Amino acid sequence: MNTGMDILMALLFLAIAVPIGIYFIMAKNEKIEKSGKKVNRFKNTLAINIGSFFAIMIIASAVLFSGNAFAADATTTATGGLVYLGAGLAVAGSTIGAGIAVAKGAAAAIGAISENESMMGRSLIFVALGEGVAIYGLVISIMILGKA
Repeated sequence: MNTGMDILMALLFLAIAVPIGIYFIMAKNEKIEKSGKKVNRFKNTLAINIGSFFAIMIIASAVLFSGNAFAADATTTATGGLVYLGAGLAVAGSTIGAGIAVAKGAAAAIGAISENESMMGRSLIFVALGEGVAIYGLVISIMILGKA
């Protein structure tokens, strides 16, 4: 199993190193090639990077899922995977929402404070209300994990 992981790590390193190397090689060739067709090194590097990513994902799927399959009982599956997925989704959704709320609320608060300094207390309350959404998501995820 370690050999498969070593191969995957080497492929991941090559997926990063090869496009960077091609990018700099094309940069030298752009200086040499002044006539005719212009080479877009950014598109070529991106195409190589995306192609190598999908190739590595296919190889990783073949290596990681080539083992023996066995059936797990229903309690292990339900408590093992879906509970953690639900807790993660609760935290992820609430923190993304809180980030959007704080970004817009803080921008409005800075604008209000710059015009009238007495608005600072109110604007801090509105920013804190937006941050409270993330705390609610964390509480829900703790409750989900507590039932497992």
